Amino acid sequence: MVVQVVLVHGIRTSATMWRAQVDYLTERGTPVTAVDLPGHGSRIAEDFTLESAMATIDGAVRSAAERGPVLLSGHSMGGLLCVEYVGAEDPPPVSGLIAASCTAIPRGVGLGAYRMLARGFDSLPDRGMWLTDRMLDRILPDETRADFGAGGYALDAQDTALRSLSVLDLLAALHRIDVPLWFVNGQYDQLRVNEKLFMRIAQHAELVVVPRTTHHVTVMRPRVFDALLEVALTTLESSDR
Repeated sequence: MVVQVVLVHGIRTSATMWRAQVDYLTERGTPVTAVDLPGHGSRIAEDFTLESAMATIDGAVRSAAERGPVLLSGHSMGGLLCVEYVGAEDPPPVSGLIAASCTAIPRGVGLGAYRMLARGFDSLPDRGMWLTDRMLDRILPDETRADFGAGGYALDAQDTALRSLSVLDLLAALHRIDVPLWFVNGQYDQLRVNEKLFMRIAQHAELVVVPRTTHHVTVMRPRVFDALLEVALTTLESSDR
């Protein structure tokens, strides 16, 4: 059976951040679904809740699993949600997981500081978008720059989404994950803070650190991330055969 790919975006952005990967997978002949979480992208008018976000991932995974083994890939908040989802006590039908830019436990001082920074940006006259755009102009290549924000920015959902992440029990989830797992981090990613802990706990994990790259590894180095998708897909395809 053909491996199916499900992609889950990070906070504030949407499914459009995966356009480079969707194009690559489509050319490869690999079926792919990039979801919009509640409060983001095409669903920006909806309220974000942890339950509805997990239900979105579960619906996409179970639909894909009807057609073949599933490779699930999430970035940042999407990666944290995917770790929690795959590591559930009742394992979902996922054959492999790529968790990008998410090796941090979203609790305590770190989460509080991130929420305070986000609120500071939100309090600016343009809700911080001038600074955000200047930063993205500097770090993202032309081929993906427009994709990152093409679905709009979920500014209203941001604080609610961040707050909801504090209830995730990622360490317990990592203990339970029994499928191939790849952590992908940019060298300068601030969410590498618990990288060693995650690697120590996860039983089937490999770590890839992309040099000269920030938190936005999927759009900053799209061809590198495509190559990592190829590694994961080849692994699952070989196992399936």
